[in-house]
Amino acid sequence: MAVAWTMASPSPLKFVPRTSFESMGFLSYAPRRFKLSPFSEKLLSISIQKRSSRTSLQVRAVAAPAEPVAGFDEMVSGTQRKYYLLGGKGGVGKTSCAASLAVKFANNGHPTLVVSTDPAHSLSDSFAQDLTGGTLVRVEGPDYPLFALEINPEKAREEFRAASQKNGGTGVKDFMDGMGLGMLVDQLGELKLGELLDTPPPGLDEAIAISKVIQFLESQEYNMFTRIVFDTAPTGHTLRLLSLPDFLDASIGKILKLKQKINSATSAIKSLFGQENKQQDAVDKLERLRERMIKVRELFHDSESTEFVIVTIPTMMAVSESSRLHASLKKESVPVKTLIVNQVLPPSASGCKFCAMKRKDQMRTVEMIQNDPELAGLNMIQAPLVDVEIRGVPALKFMGDIIWK
Repeated sequence: MAVAWTMASPSPLKFVPRTSFESMGFLSYAPRRFKLSPFSEKLLSISIQKRSSRTSLQVRAVAAPAEPVAGFDEMVSGTQRKYYLLGGKGGVGKTSCAASLAVKFANNGHPTLVVSTDPAHSLSDSFAQDLTGGTLVRVEGPDYPLFALEINPEKAREEFRAASQKNGGTGVKDFMDGMGLGMLVDQLGELKLGELLDTPPPGLDEAIAISKVIQFLESQEYNMFTRIVFDTAPTGHTLRLLSLPDFLDASIGKILKLKQKINSATSAIKSLFGQENKQQDAVDKLERLRERMIKVRELFHDSESTEFVIVTIPTMMAVSESSRLHASLKKESVPVKTLIVNQVLPPSASGCKFCAMKRKDQMRTVEMIQNDPELAGLNMIQAPLVDVEIRGVPALKFMGDIIWK
């Protein structure tokens, strides 16, 4: 027996079993993997032809949202704003909101990519499809192309170790040799600096996410995506991700200044040993990396091309963290316009005392948001609590139709 979704007027969300396979909306899909290549445009031109609706599904919500105004018409019609980052406290439904936005974009004519930068990925669970492996995977179901990418930290760590041990040497030795300072490493060998660099440092996940953003900016194969949605990690990781370009830019700047001082003092000696070209290569690489960091920093701060959406739930702890998050984002000059308050209970019509008390508590929290100096100016969307798990493209489409209006 299969499970299908049925058409209905808005009321509680339910599953209805059917024995027929006709007009059914399945909740999981077999993954199809595509590695974007020169054939990508041909692939997308084939799949971009709008498909007629194959299902008669509609999920039913516990309640309609209080003020479903997300300005989606502006989000979908604009040509410049391409990047949307969704973030907030852990467990508030960021992944569901990000996935539903990606589905909504794809169903409205935008070839879309949704990227998880959270080391504890849940995009696969949200789409009910295997998206693991660190490669682009086509999501089945939307009318236009939708691809998903879960950044694989373990795979990236292996690449890091391999890159840091070229020609049998350690990463720090390779780097310092390129700077003309290999002798210094030999003298400090007992400190095992090489092992320190060969071990992936804290923040590597964020650094990998940054490298992906650079790919989105520079690689031709990503130009086909007119919308890229980021499902970010919980607050602390997200703030580190957003501040990393500034940190790397400043760090690279200090290294380059140090290199210039060393060059001016020892250029004559280094030229005798034929080190100049190798050193210049290292400097050029650092300069290119710095330029890329500046690009990523500008992207995160550009209100014309990027928007950060805060997701929260109506509890005091979650709202307090959201307020601090917005203050930090404002300090970083990251544009924020929207706050989604997820899992809002409807008024109780059944005399349920627990439901009534819970609702009353949530409404006090909503009032707290309206009076919060950091959050009051944001466009607040209340997303209703539904009585089943939002999982699979049909459910995400339903959720997107509620939130993104």
